[in-house]
Amino acid sequence: MILHLYFARRFAMSFLMITAVLFALVVLVDAVDQARRFSSYDIGFSNIIRLTLLDTPKTINQILPLIVILATVTLFISLARSSEMVVTRASGRSALLTLVAPVVVALIIGGLAVTMLNPIVAATGKRYLKLSEGFRAGGASALSISDEGLWLRQGTKSGQSVIRALRSNADASVLYEVTFISYDAANGPVRRIEASSAALSDGQWSLRDAKIWPLGPGINAEGNAEWHDTLIIPSSLTLDRIRESIGSPAAVSIYELPEFIRQLEQSGFSPRKHKVWLQTEIARPLFLVAMVLVASVFTMRHTRFGGTGIAVLTAVLLGFGLYFVRSFAQILGENGQIPVILAAWAPPAAAILLALGLLLHAEDG
Repeated sequence: MILHLYFARRFAMSFLMITAVLFALVVLVDAVDQARRFSSYDIGFSNIIRLTLLDTPKTINQILPLIVILATVTLFISLARSSEMVVTRASGRSALLTLVAPVVVALIIGGLAVTMLNPIVAATGKRYLKLSEGFRAGGASALSISDEGLWLRQGTKSGQSVIRALRSNADASVLYEVTFISYDAANGPVRRIEASSAALSDGQWSLRDAKIWPLGPGINAEGNAEWHDTLIIPSSLTLDRIRESIGSPAAVSIYELPEFIRQLEQSGFSPRKHKVWLQTEIARPLFLVAMVLVASVFTMRHTRFGGTGIAVLTAVLLGFGLYFVRSFAQILGENGQIPVILAAWAPPAAAILLALGLLLHAEDG
């Protein structure tokens, strides 16, 4: 038990050390990228740092498997160089028993990533999206989905517009049962439009069967209402920006994701991408365990055998390969080519079985 706690502590310290180093590196690289991305908007250095710190948790969440691999490599290389691994194996402890402590720590890290880091990434991602949209020319735009339908906000130099639609088609290019309310910065609501549908393309909304009510003090809105078979309204929104707001599962906390999936289905969007993401997040602890096992296959050896650099490189490359397979399976699941459960759970299960097979082969010859 004492040896298990010792290995667990060493692995946790390696994980924290590598996380701190990569966090500093990510902040530095992301700050340069944010400065380049918003160089034409003159938002100031403080806002660059603000955007960087909001975007960093997402990157750390994405590279978590790499951090676990490097922590495992660091642990077993240090144990091998101090001959602690030789003593441990000479005492009769098997490789699988030696891995119990790192595997348990990896499960704990995965559980914390799902229950704590995931909501943090969702919150910071939403805040980052809101700030970045606000800094872009043409005003801010935002989207939210609720039981009442979906809501959009677009900004232009002349003012803001709030858009409500009962539902949408699958790719968000056409909204149905739409209401537009336009606001002037000084006078408040100035116009209301209702239409049977609204299609977005080439920087404009094309409305069908639209009715316009002018709003303002002293105006008879119904008496001055106008009907249009087709009405064109300029827009600062693009389909890519709307899809980015809708289609990023990472922007929704795992605790809110089941309800958000239900609202997507109700609004007419396909929730398959979010379903795959939900199952992938739940399977994350198993994938981190697979990374520990894969890294240990090539580094749980004495340094006098030589080839340590090749072993470390092989472990990292195999980890990247498994990460690619996981991402590829996720894409197949999002496109509906394989079932959601298979897309999320097959890669970590296959990675664990592969690593166990290699470990048993190395143990028994």
